[in-house]
Amino acid sequence: MHLPRGFALCCLFSFGALGLVRATPPDFGPNVMIFDPSMPTSQIQMAVDAIANQQISNQFGTQRFAFLFKPGSYNVDAQLGYYTSLAGLGLSPDDVTIIGEVRVEGQQQPDGSVTALTNFWRSAENLSVNPVAPSYYGGAAIDQWAVSQAAPMRRVHIRGALFLFPHQGGFTSGGFIADSLIGGGGPQGLNGLVVNASQQQWLTRNSVIGTWSNGVWNQVFSGVVNAPAQNFPPTAANPNPYTTLATSPVTREKPFLYVDSAGNFNVFVPALQRNSSGTTWASGPAPGSSIPITDFFIAKPTDDLGAINSALAQGKHLILTPGIYSLDGPINVLRRDTIVLGLGFPTLVPKQGNASMKVASVPGVKLSGLIFDAGPVNSPVLLKVGQGPSNLASEQSDPNDPTLIQDVFFRIGGATPGQATTSLEVDSDNVIIDDIWAWRADHGNGVGWTSNTADTGVIVNGDNVTAYGLFVEHYQKYEVMWNGNGGTEIFFQNEMPYDPPSQAAWTEAPGVDGWAAFKVTNTVTSFKGYGMGSYSFFNQGVTIYAANAFEVPATLPSSSLNDLLTIFLSTQGSGGILNVVNGTGGSSTIANPDKPVTVVSYP
Repeated sequence: MHLPRGFALCCLFSFGALGLVRATPPDFGPNVMIFDPSMPTSQIQMAVDAIANQQISNQFGTQRFAFLFKPGSYNVDAQLGYYTSLAGLGLSPDDVTIIGEVRVEGQQQPDGSVTALTNFWRSAENLSVNPVAPSYYGGAAIDQWAVSQAAPMRRVHIRGALFLFPHQGGFTSGGFIADSLIGGGGPQGLNGLVVNASQQQWLTRNSVIGTWSNGVWNQVFSGVVNAPAQNFPPTAANPNPYTTLATSPVTREKPFLYVDSAGNFNVFVPALQRNSSGTTWASGPAPGSSIPITDFFIAKPTDDLGAINSALAQGKHLILTPGIYSLDGPINVLRRDTIVLGLGFPTLVPKQGNASMKVASVPGVKLSGLIFDAGPVNSPVLLKVGQGPSNLASEQSDPNDPTLIQDVFFRIGGATPGQATTSLEVDSDNVIIDDIWAWRADHGNGVGWTSNTADTGVIVNGDNVTAYGLFVEHYQKYEVMWNGNGGTEIFFQNEMPYDPPSQAAWTEAPGVDGWAAFKVTNTVTSFKGYGMGSYSFFNQGVTIYAANAFEVPATLPSSSLNDLLTIFLSTQGSGGILNVVNGTGGSSTIANPDKPVTVVSYP
């Protein structure tokens, strides 16, 4: 990788009008690039291009990067590849304006086709974009964000249109937008338009849009101003599958870095909201509180685990800078209201079958921007939230100070061989899960039925847990198991494992083929679910069936589950899903490929 002469990846310098001027930002390490509006545009563009050229095809590489833009305007075309996060450093998204693009392109395949189905692990946050599209759109006010899972857009203002698909065509399998405004200040004709096109599924939460073009299988809107009207199942008159909730029951937006008027770095923590819609910021300053950067331990991959845990035990918050953290024990989060903020997709890998992180039974912890990879020795769990007694029994849970798990992603195999029985276990009450992708890899390194073994992606044991955007794929038993009462799940996307070698190897119980993707256990008396889809593609050349995609207590209150679907993904597969939920809803097999089989409500 070659950077412009005189430009350092290290965040300690910026270019002033009269040359190189020393500044005093925190030391975020060599892979965080902080841009100042006084820097020459050509310097910024060359630096961004250098990283993009390396990362666009670097799906399973170890390099990680973050671009941070100080308040001001920038003329830049920022294409984002793997493991690259781009964020503004203003208190409002409108404090940083990109005149150009913050874009993700489809990837050309060896046969000449284009796909965005593997455009994972990248993000855009806390900035505005005045789109100036590349030549394929003739410079129109269109920003292209052709992504799949684990590629969130948060707190972004697009002054124009947002296209969620590759301009060359091809499928996409996203995605997640929150606290964003699409429109407002853009040119007429495109202002506020979101073109879904080939996006198979998408969750938009607490945002404002102008219009939404279409749906494919499962488009879900929660607390979105100008969202399309509820339309599920699709009909001949309106073929777009929309699940629309006017408000989101309980939310708290992700903490973010910003620079104040004195040039000091801080982390802003947005306030809790209930029954909310729209953005937190478009009508004025977002409610919340600021924490100075001096209250954070800024960790690098070379830091000793003991030093990280000592800082946390002494009351410091934690920023994990880009890189791979090889851990011989867990990072222990012991105190209430601790923030753990990842920059540039820091990746935690256990060395000895340990968990990578454990959170005590305390309220208000905020985890965001992390990847948890399984290690070569099987871990019983990768991230455990809620365990052991806190100092005060009253601190174990607080509905007015929920723990947050946001943009946290799990991976079993793919990058490196790995095994983990469970990826995420939530034992605390009053937790908000907000954009999770738990993935047992179907391609990459160390992939096979007996290689990257993993039973379950997410286990929820706590009560009153609210989840927005659970993407959980290819696990070998129940992919999600929900044991807590009072839970709410808004948007679920699942692919069953591709690779069971036989029906006997993949059987939940005698006489019950396969495993349900989402299991609500029989002790649960209250649970709500909206916009939940499970797909099958069994590709081992043998007939494999799952009896049900969803299994829940039949004693749940009426209409606890809403807008469910299954899909048989490809005629190259076999078998399928025999029922949507609890023996009802019909089957998705080769007889009806790529056609959703739906249940509007259950029971």
